[in-house]
Amino acid sequence: MVAQEFTVDLDKPLVFQVGHLGEAYQEWVHQPIVSVEGPRFFESDFWESLTRTEWYAIPIIWLPVVCWFILKSVRMGLTLPQIVVMVVLGIFIWTLLEYTLHRFLFHIKTKSYWANTIHYLLHGCHHKHPMDGLRLVFPPAATAVLLVPFWNLVKLISTPSTTPALFGGGLLGYVMYDCTHYYLHHGQPTSNAARSLKKYHLNHHFRIQNKGFGITSAVWDRVFGTLPQTKAAEKAR
Repeated sequence: MVAQEFTVDLDKPLVFQVGHLGEAYQEWVHQPIVSVEGPRFFESDFWESLTRTEWYAIPIIWLPVVCWFILKSVRMGLTLPQIVVMVVLGIFIWTLLEYTLHRFLFHIKTKSYWANTIHYLLHGCHHKHPMDGLRLVFPPAATAVLLVPFWNLVKLISTPSTTPALFGGGLLGYVMYDCTHYYLHHGQPTSNAARSLKKYHLNHHFRIQNKGFGITSAVWDRVFGTLPQTKAAEKAR
């Protein structure tokens, strides 16, 4: 954990430390610390509280919002079959969006101070502390902010009556993703399919494989193909 004479102190807030690692950040962040209790991110108790979320907060907060958007399309005249199509399409779009962001944004190589810091906040922290039970789902406050541009994007590609149902479907896809993600890290699957999915996903964390980018990656990896193994991945084997 030492890079260019800089040592990350795990007993102090991490967010504003990791940027100093420079080019060594990528190697450091992919050496996981397996602990259910995560590190402190910020000195401020307020900002720290925004980074910690119980998994059940996600369905409690967002499922009513999903229902509200879907009902809005119903009131605008969409039939039940049309609603189903829009919701399923929204879920499908979410899986592709999540995979694309995960693979092509969350795993970019960074080395500057602010790039490392932002990467750590977005996704690096999850790879450094993959079993952190309070940071496996996306904080609701951050989700609320991101929903605004996504709502505007959906409005550009759909009609006024289908926009709410399509957006609600995408939000439902997100809720399903976050809950499944938590389960894969902390649940004990009994079915073969669920066990295989858990193994496929956790290999991404603990063997540093260039596949397994998200919950639906077992499907999308086949579409996009897997990336060449990094030196770290080859070494881990």
